[in-house]
Amino acid sequence: MKKLFFVFLLFLISLSFALVQESDLLDIDMNFLDSIFDEPAQQTEAQEKDTQEEETVSIVQSLRRRGLEFDFSYVFRGAVNPGWIDFYPWEQSSGDNFTWAPALNMGSSLGINARISEVFRVQSAVNFSIPGDFPYISLGDFFFDYNFLDRVFIRAGKVEQGWGVSPNFGFTNLLSRVPDNGPSGPSYLARFDIPIGIGGLQLIAQTRSNIAGGDIPELDKTGFGGKYNLAFKWADFNMGAFYQKNMSTRAFFSVKTTLWDFEIYNEWLTAFNTHTDKAASFAFNAGFLRSFFDNKFDVNAEFFYNGEGRANFYKPDTQYELYGSTPFLGGFNAAVNLLYRFDGWGSPRLFARFLYGDDSFSIVPGIRITPFQNLEIYLALPIAFGNGHYRTAAADVRGDIKPFSILLYVTLKGDVRASYYY
Repeated sequence: MKKLFFVFLLFLISLSFALVQESDLLDIDMNFLDSIFDEPAQQTEAQEKDTQEEETVSIVQSLRRRGLEFDFSYVFRGAVNPGWIDFYPWEQSSGDNFTWAPALNMGSSLGINARISEVFRVQSAVNFSIPGDFPYISLGDFFFDYNFLDRVFIRAGKVEQGWGVSPNFGFTNLLSRVPDNGPSGPSYLARFDIPIGIGGLQLIAQTRSNIAGGDIPELDKTGFGGKYNLAFKWADFNMGAFYQKNMSTRAFFSVKTTLWDFEIYNEWLTAFNTHTDKAASFAFNAGFLRSFFDNKFDVNAEFFYNGEGRANFYKPDTQYELYGSTPFLGGFNAAVNLLYRFDGWGSPRLFARFLYGDDSFSIVPGIRITPFQNLEIYLALPIAFGNGHYRTAAADVRGDIKPFSILLYVTLKGDVRASYYY
């Protein structure tokens, strides 16, 4: 009977998922472990088989093959979250905010990679999600790649493009910036990559107008920018700029290198508010990433000064949250991320994330366990204190500020791949 009750409880947990997103206290996709520390993604049997097959085919041959590749992925997500904010990204809520009320999210995606010729390919993805807006279907990435004489590589369509180095504060990702008033939806762009020596030049035209909804792109709502990269053996340099009407014109410089097993990075940004008061401002960061104890313990720390003030940037859809605009906090900010890997059953990962900004702190300790293939379990305890943004955002639907929340969730996911070449 006890075993039956445990199975039933686990089933309820797997059908419930609520997200503390509005507060920025979990302003991270819970897969930040992978993105910050380069954790290898869990592979399904189909992925492992594809990897083995690809290793037997030379890179040149695989690039020149014509054909179709299909990738069908699925995910079932659930959690319990007696937390702060009555906010559910799948448009469901409960009357009592501090509750164990269950929620549910299921999603799937069908991706198609069509290699039309040796120099032309098209990639698209269609997403299906429940709950969601009827008919529950949305367009994911949809773009084409074209190789022009091995001199210029073109990509155009609906796709997010990222710049910058920082895993915590993407202030040099100029392509993610959005105006206070104006289009702030998904990115539609044309990108031109031109290899030059040990680096390369990247030119971009981008708009966030709702083209899928019938909007016609306008020049005033289109941004233009470029980035140049120099990849020396001892350091990697990037510099770039981006202009769009009714937004500050921004330029950045970044450098990343490795010294005594420390991966060190430093970024600088200058913003010219050409559309209002003609004022100039700047921002900069400095951070490092280091592994200890035979790569079992990883540490990432970063200091960030934002002289721009409360600038907005666009965050695309993830598995855990909807798209939207989120501000960078002005003034001094800091982040520390810790990850410890245990061996054995479930491959436990202990993690902790510390954020400081606006005279307030956010602390998110937790654990991730993968007891079986395709199954991941997270337990996190977001905590907020101080007098500023992180603390005041930790309020429930009645406006009462709570010092902490609990987030326990389960994901069941995997994918199936198939291909046909001719």
